[in-house]
Amino acid sequence: MHDLNLIQQLAVFILPLIFAITVHETAHGWVADKLGDHTARMQGRITLNPIPHIDPVGTIIVPLALYAMSSLSGGGGFLFGWAKPVPIDPRNFRHYRRDMALTAVAGPASNLLMMLGWAVLLRLAPGLEAVSSWVAVPLAYMALGGIFINAILLVLNLLPILPLDGGRVLASLLPPRLAVPYSRLEPWGLFILVGLMFTNLLGIILWPMMNAAQSLAYAVAGIL
Repeated sequence: MHDLNLIQQLAVFILPLIFAITVHETAHGWVADKLGDHTARMQGRITLNPIPHIDPVGTIIVPLALYAMSSLSGGGGFLFGWAKPVPIDPRNFRHYRRDMALTAVAGPASNLLMMLGWAVLLRLAPGLEAVSSWVAVPLAYMALGGIFINAILLVLNLLPILPLDGGRVLASLLPPRLAVPYSRLEPWGLFILVGLMFTNLLGIILWPMMNAAQSLAYAVAGIL
């Protein structure tokens, strides 16, 4: 990516970013629907159309601005953002704690699958050069961006901090006497994340896991 200028990098990242967030949110709604909560379906949120999921600030402005500032300051490029949360009414679940955990883990699972899919596409991209380098080269860069973005969303959302998916899973696994006080920390989750980000602790936590996730994707695709 370092051989691309900032505008080219942003152009490469925007489609994988929108796709990653859209599928992530759709996965939450789809699993919830299968487990008995049809709220997302009734509100038109089980769709691969990105428009219902996009939060203009959290999905586009914040992640692209953070990546631009991080790149211009000499960093490796950092992405952080969010979409409109898919509406979930856990009262409709047949098994509240289990179904909440399954619904929460569906988002990161979708990012894992997309990361592997982009890695396979990266493996196949050189074969398209015989047809057109105008297709093969941008596709390879976009695949690299897709791997990177989905690795971030995968490991970030697995952090055990509410309201992230990892926090939802942990709250479902904890015994009730611990889950209740833990759930009360949710209003402070965003402040905790921002604090970790500005003290650089978030990067220290995420980068090793992101590198491991990307290495896994490359290995599965047979690139390494």
